[in-house]
Amino acid sequence: MIDTHAHIYLKELEPERSALIERAKAAGVERSYMPAIDSSEMDSLLETEQQYPDYCVAMMGLHPCYVKENFQDELALVENWLGKRSFAAVGEIGLDRYWDRSFDQQQLEAFRLQMEWALKYNLPVVIHTREAMDATIETVSPFAERGLRGIFHCFGGTEEQAKQIIDMGFCLGIGGVLTYKKSGLAEVLQSDSIPLEALVVETDAPYLSPVPHRGKKNEPAFLPLVVQRLAEVKGTDVNTVIEYTTKRALEIFGK
Repeated sequence: MIDTHAHIYLKELEPERSALIERAKAAGVERSYMPAIDSSEMDSLLETEQQYPDYCVAMMGLHPCYVKENFQDELALVENWLGKRSFAAVGEIGLDRYWDRSFDQQQLEAFRLQMEWALKYNLPVVIHTREAMDATIETVSPFAERGLRGIFHCFGGTEEQAKQIIDMGFCLGIGGVLTYKKSGLAEVLQSDSIPLEALVVETDAPYLSPVPHRGKKNEPAFLPLVVQRLAEVKGTDVNTVIEYTTKRALEIFGK
């Protein structure tokens, strides 16, 4: 299994990081891709990758929730790093209209600019969208037409939105939310118009723990719970889900 989205580099996880990674490997999770947030966690992100090169793979980007007054300085740092070395993806980037609407225009500017950089460096993108799914799809569409690909992380939209994303050549990141009874995600994913080939799995650790760990700190070792639920929803077996989601993750990230 591959965890396509986990913030295991966060400073709060440092005391247990080695044990966390060992638990993940024991659970069959062979790799975790780590999305960037902003400059405050940059050193920890890169140091974690360096310390666990056989397990942790870094992305580079500015998370929309961290687009503030200094966003241009933050973007300059992202651009500098993208020019210095290779990363798995540009991410996580996107639009978030849940917490704060003060920087909507700046989020849009940062999102578009980072997608341009992804095309420039031939990298996929990992997209965060909250309370902005239609706007995000609309913003991504012209870049998808130019060949941009990637993941809509923590997908929680409708069947129609899922089809639009898949038609653009993107895939859906499925995590712990799938195990929540009232999320409605299981009903969406049951549709034949959303094939297993269009899905990857993730934890978003340390957030969004799957049932029965909901409300507790998430970790990559919990990924099998997502895979098991996805197998049930798609009417198949766990090994098939692992085969398809791992293959797609490797196709996206290229390493």
